Amino acid sequence: MNAFRRFTMGILSGNPKDEPMHYGEVYGTWAALLGAKGLLASHQTILNHAGDVDLKKIIEETIDQGKQEIKQLEEVLKENGVGLPPAPPDRPNACLDDIPVGARYQDQEIAAALSTEIAAGLVACSKMIGECIREDLAMMYSQMHSQKAALGAKILRLNKEKGWLVPPPLHKNKGEDC
Repeated sequence: MNAFRRFTMGILSGNPKDEPMHYGEVYGTWAALLGAKGLLASHQTILNHAGDVDLKKIIEETIDQGKQEIKQLEEVLKENGVGLPPAPPDRPNACLDDIPVGARYQDQEIAAALSTEIAAGLVACSKMIGECIREDLAMMYSQMHSQKAALGAKILRLNKEKGWLVPPPLHKNKGEDC
């Protein structure tokens, strides 16, 4: 057995939590934490702008999910001796009627932004799953991916039910009757 194989088998065997993170895992996890902290503040803000009760429930779910992700990501980085990125302060609650109508995000705009954020989160989680060599980290990102996918399905359903979905041009086969 060559020296490199003996070296990697010694480091990369046993309990994954005892294995060091590689630079991509460190940076990806740190960047994910920075993004999750920023999105948490953003979601707390848009919760103040939302008027639709069903949309508010989904925003509250994104906030809860974000807090859970932040806790997991911070724990991983702390266990591996990596400094944590800064977090913006929590946003205060505000009354929707106190926000001037022209300065207020509309429910349809909020729902579209959430859909876009969830889609980007799915891609980011998939990227990290593919880059991880530590099984525990890959599983953590797989779990986050599944939770985001479930949330994405809820917001898609809400967008359809409320008539907020703006579909792209629909393809029609040439063989179909006009």
